[in-house]
Amino acid sequence: MNLEDYQLLTIFVVSLAAMLGGCEIGRLLGIRATGRGGDDVSTLEGAVLGLLALMIGFTFAMALTRFEARRDAVLNEANAIGTTALRARLLPAPHDAEALKSLREYVKIRLNITQRVVTPAELKAAIGRSNEIQEELWRNAKNLAAKDTGFVPTGLFIQSLNEMIDNQGKRLHALRSRVPNIVFLALYGVAIVAFIFAGYANGLGARRVRLPIYLMGALVSAVILLIQDLDRPTAGFINISQQPMIDTAASIAAFTD
Repeated sequence: MNLEDYQLLTIFVVSLAAMLGGCEIGRLLGIRATGRGGDDVSTLEGAVLGLLALMIGFTFAMALTRFEARRDAVLNEANAIGTTALRARLLPAPHDAEALKSLREYVKIRLNITQRVVTPAELKAAIGRSNEIQEELWRNAKNLAAKDTGFVPTGLFIQSLNEMIDNQGKRLHALRSRVPNIVFLALYGVAIVAFIFAGYANGLGARRVRLPIYLMGALVSAVILLIQDLDRPTAGFINISQQPMIDTAASIAAFTD
């Protein structure tokens, strides 16, 4: 089961129901075992809850690291595109105008794939068109450099264009770098087991109060949901700011060639 195929709200409701259901099952078992001692159960409950806390912290660190990498990738790519556009203005006419026109389309494509949730086919098409623009820019720069090997602005443009191409690869890698699905499945599995133990210990007790355990279940489900949201760069409540790319697009649009 791949959790990425489901909406976050659906995952939250199902996970919360599973944890509370596990709690009720454990509670019923605990009621049946009342009077048989509960010291070992309390120890196991504490151990499983500790393991759950450790796994939540570990998974959160993984998701946050990937989130920061994607955010930095946006800034680096925007800077690379902006530098390439500035150096394109140093090229002789009509190469300068052609390069800026291609870069305006390029940055627009980079923005469009982040404004909404795109399908795999749309993402593949956007990447394909981006690669075509890169190839066109590289071919024109190569032809220009062949005409005058001592032309410094062309060399600078080629250098920044190479960095722009590299940054697209880095950004795509960051976009595809996700917390493994098995980690989330294991996290939910440990959480359900932890609430079964919590319910069992509650059933053994003299006072069987559900509310604290239910509140804890909602809290754990919300925290895991937050981690999954961090790990979804284009579909979720937490999104990566595209302001650097927006600023770059606005700057290039304002260039007068």
